[in-house]
Amino acid sequence: MSRTRITIALFLAYAVFAVLLNSVGTAILQSINTFGVAPKAAAFLDGFKDLPIAAASFLTASFLPRLGYRRGVMIGLVLVAAACAAMPLLASFWMTRLLFVTVGVSFAVVKIAVYSSIGLIASDARDHAARLTLLEGVFMFGVLAGAQLFGLFIDPRMPASLHWLNVYWVIGAAALIAAAMMLVSPLDERGAVQHQATWRDNLKVAPALLKESFMGAYLAAAFLYVLIEQSFGTWLPTFNNKVLRLPPDMSIQAMSLYAGAIMLGRFAGGVVLRRFEWIAVLSVCTLTAAAVVLIVLPMASAGQAAPTGWSNAPLAAFLLPMIGLFLGPIYPAINSVILSAMPTERHAAMTGLIVIFSALGGTLGSFVTGRLFGYAGGQFAFYLSLAPMGLLFVALLLLRRALTRRPSLAAA
Repeated sequence: MSRTRITIALFLAYAVFAVLLNSVGTAILQSINTFGVAPKAAAFLDGFKDLPIAAASFLTASFLPRLGYRRGVMIGLVLVAAACAAMPLLASFWMTRLLFVTVGVSFAVVKIAVYSSIGLIASDARDHAARLTLLEGVFMFGVLAGAQLFGLFIDPRMPASLHWLNVYWVIGAAALIAAAMMLVSPLDERGAVQHQATWRDNLKVAPALLKESFMGAYLAAAFLYVLIEQSFGTWLPTFNNKVLRLPPDMSIQAMSLYAGAIMLGRFAGGVVLRRFEWIAVLSVCTLTAAAVVLIVLPMASAGQAAPTGWSNAPLAAFLLPMIGLFLGPIYPAINSVILSAMPTERHAAMTGLIVIFSALGGTLGSFVTGRLFGYAGGQFAFYLSLAPMGLLFVALLLLRRALTRRPSLAAA
């Protein structure tokens, strides 16, 4: 019962951040409409979230084990709740920027704490993989729920209204509920702190991890996966509009199919990974994702008639987002493989590295795909996703080989 309670509390905390982290696009649009912010100034809002995440991840890993994972999650949630309460009270663009700085720093703390806590409550490697995959599925559910939640508070007839800021009362309340659940959910954290280790000792863990023989294969796999996922996630609406000729509103709406497919893929992966070895599951997922690209992209033709609604939308608009079903389980599973293969006192440092390299992969994936869209068109850009998919398949095999060769990690 205690493991179930803390798991639910961790999942709820993670979902709160899913809503906020993926609300940047909405906040940009509403800041332009309601605060009169210039688009060029609003475009930098994403950086107020991403840069604090990257900066805080490395530092957080050094002190969080001694502070306590449970305490860290509660602090992050309370800080975010306070920032959410300030949004409708101060109603300004500078407060919006401060909100995302707070969200970025808090998320770095919470992600490291949540990932590390999974290592404390999982019974074995397969249970760890299942829980972490379900956790990331809950994150995608939060993404979808957040889009709907913000939509309820935005009146298209009054685009300049500040009513949309009231959504932050709801999100802040959810953060406090999650913090309260963490407060009453016991978590044995004795395995998280190395005996007599100081914060300076903990600061040295991450650089030491980079010297491990298996880290090259893991970081390559994590980097390539996020590159692939973000390539599709960022540029699928543009592909829908420019190649499939969907209207702008339908192009954006179709994006929810991709997010939903990733969510379902992670929920399904959480079940499958309890029964089958991770390398078999992820190999099938990677090869099937490549097959979806090869099968669906030839269906997309720039010369087709422009659809007027979902009834005459091309089949590719529905099938291409389904690649998320097979991409979904990969990221949390490879993270679980590495974390469950390490002593629990190293989980915080390792999660810090996960956050940093994931951010690098996502940024590069979006940049490269955007360049290819401009130079060679959407179909060619998405066809080239087969290259990182092939490299990802190789990286997964090398990761399995590296883990098997190390006696202490072979059980992963």
